[in-house]
Amino acid sequence: MRIGLRLFLAFFLIVGVAAFFVMRVFVDEVKPGVRQALEATLVDSANTLAELAADDLKAGRIADGRFAQRVAQAHARDPAAQVWEVAKTSVDQQIVVTDADGVVVYASTGRDIGRDNSRWNDVYRTLRGEYGARSTPRAPGADDDSVMHVAAPVRDPDDPSRLIGVLTLSQPNRSVEPFIVASQRSILARGAWLIGIAALIGIAMTWWLVRGIGGLNRYAQAVARGEPVPPPRPRRDEIGDLGQALEAMRRRLEGKAYVEQYVQSLTHEMKSPLAAIGASAELLQEPLPDTERARFAGHILAQQQRLTETIDKLLALAEVEQHGWLQKREAIDVGALLAQSVEAHAMQARDVRVRCEAGAVAGVQVSGDPFLLRQALRNLVDNAVAFSPAGGEVVVDAVADAGAVRLRVADQGPGVPDYAGERVFERFYSLPRPDGTPRSSGLGLPFVREVARLHGGDVRLQHRDGGGAVATLSLPLV
Repeated sequence: MRIGLRLFLAFFLIVGVAAFFVMRVFVDEVKPGVRQALEATLVDSANTLAELAADDLKAGRIADGRFAQRVAQAHARDPAAQVWEVAKTSVDQQIVVTDADGVVVYASTGRDIGRDNSRWNDVYRTLRGEYGARSTPRAPGADDDSVMHVAAPVRDPDDPSRLIGVLTLSQPNRSVEPFIVASQRSILARGAWLIGIAALIGIAMTWWLVRGIGGLNRYAQAVARGEPVPPPRPRRDEIGDLGQALEAMRRRLEGKAYVEQYVQSLTHEMKSPLAAIGASAELLQEPLPDTERARFAGHILAQQQRLTETIDKLLALAEVEQHGWLQKREAIDVGALLAQSVEAHAMQARDVRVRCEAGAVAGVQVSGDPFLLRQALRNLVDNAVAFSPAGGEVVVDAVADAGAVRLRVADQGPGVPDYAGERVFERFYSLPRPDGTPRSSGLGLPFVREVARLHGGDVRLQHRDGGGAVATLSLPLV
């Protein structure tokens, strides 16, 4: 299982379990809470009604007096109330009044007159001067349909210390059931929103963490494959610190390996020129005709120039190879870039009688480092001029299509052998020149490939229709 999925499941499990238990507590507490509030309301109402019923109960007209009439009128009312989402259309409370012996003398329903209620907890405790209340099923065995009864003492208006009866106010618990259900539904709905929001937060946090870890993973894999790659993006957390540490370690390891590799390559390439210089120097120590002495001295100078060129190009190649990403970027006009590359080789081309021309390109731009692109294009033109026969032509042009521009340098030389199509981009690999002059350092085309990579493009060397070769440097358009 991937770490991102594990993090998300762990976060969601913790939040989900916590939310479940919290909602469970809230839902379970709704019903007793509502019933406790109902009981408190019935206590207030029962004591108020007990005071209102005291005069009629003492006078013996509780069943048909003013109190009974007002209660009957109240029960006939339609409250037409909308309590939250529940419509209330009737008065649900019932009133029962007993005398000092617990015998029913009044009932708002008109039933049970004369019944002895003294054994019921509400009347029994009230007659003893205690708080009396009970919750009784409406029918035997109907525990889910109960009625709450709350009693209040009815005292003599002229002697408040004397108890003359008990008023019991009752209300079915099912009358508040819609409110309990609505509250529970509201809690569950908001709990679902809570879990949903927690899931979104979990996804966001997981994505944030996995994005950082995934970036480090891709970076480490690219480094392991030996691919040049920019360092991880800076972050102000432990992942950012780890990325910087990995980049520092990569630079140290690659720097050491890079130096070893280049020392070996440079040593190998320097052996031949140094051997030639040594042999010529030994011969110059002997008596020689002036013509021979001049020839060997010129040979030493040529090998010295070859060494200098190799070192310069090797340093330039090392510079671009060490960059995992482009250090400088700006908009560059392609037409001006082509014209500059041709102008830089005008004298060289004239000396070997090769015509070098740049095609007209207008309104095409690329984004990159102008110095590196000029150097890369000059390397391509330099190769094309060097491999072109006297009287030949080198054409430098550009074609823009499909979001990219292709810079092409075409010559009329011998072309590229099939076996050398990719090898020419290896360091120190070069082909013999058609005029018999010494081979190049073999570092120009590897330099061009590195510049193309830094700019997100590529370079190819192919046969040209009609003879010759064409080098194509492809770059993304601005």
